[in-house]
Amino acid sequence: MNKGELVDAVAEKAGVTKKQADQVLTAALETIIEAVSSGDKVTLVGFGSFESRERKAREGRNPKTNEKMEIPATKVPAFSAGKMFRERVAPPKS
Repeated sequence: MNKGELVDAVAEKAGVTKKQADQVLTAALETIIEAVSSGDKVTLVGFGSFESRERKAREGRNPKTNEKMEIPATKVPAFSAGKMFRERVAPPKS
């Protein structure tokens, strides 16, 4: 599913126009991105959490030359699925 298909599905479920659904979805995503990039954690109960994580500096290899190189430390965005989301994707076995 791409963003256009998601907008269509949200518009249908919420009973709003596609333009309104697109504006709300875009605003929500931009707000999450802004919050995570400023160091905040965004938690949507049942869905999951978005946060920024530190990745340590590490040694890597150039795949063309096989030469060792240092990969610098960086921040990366991360998502952790919530319990309800995980259970919908992979129901617990009884």
